Amino acid sequence: MTRSVKLSRIDAVLADHDYPTSRAGAASAFDDVTLLLADGETNLGEAVQSLSADEFDSADDLRGEVLGNLPRNAVGEPYQSEGEG
Repeated sequence: MTRSVKLSRIDAVLADHDYPTSRAGAASAFDDVTLLLADGETNLGEAVQSLSADEFDSADDLRGEVLGNLPRNAVGEPYQSEGEG
């Protein structure tokens, strides 16, 4: 079953995984997650697979790598927020 998750809610999805984890393990675990971005969407498993790191020690570690590799427009316009909720 495919899950759709707003980028701002990625923490809850990543927290459900066991760490440390390999890039391949995380990519497989998240291949059913579609990240909803400001400029479209992307598959989280594919985004993880494209990262250069081979292992992630924590959800925060993986989150930082994923966010750091998304296009700038994926998170919205500068100084804009999707707000609470």
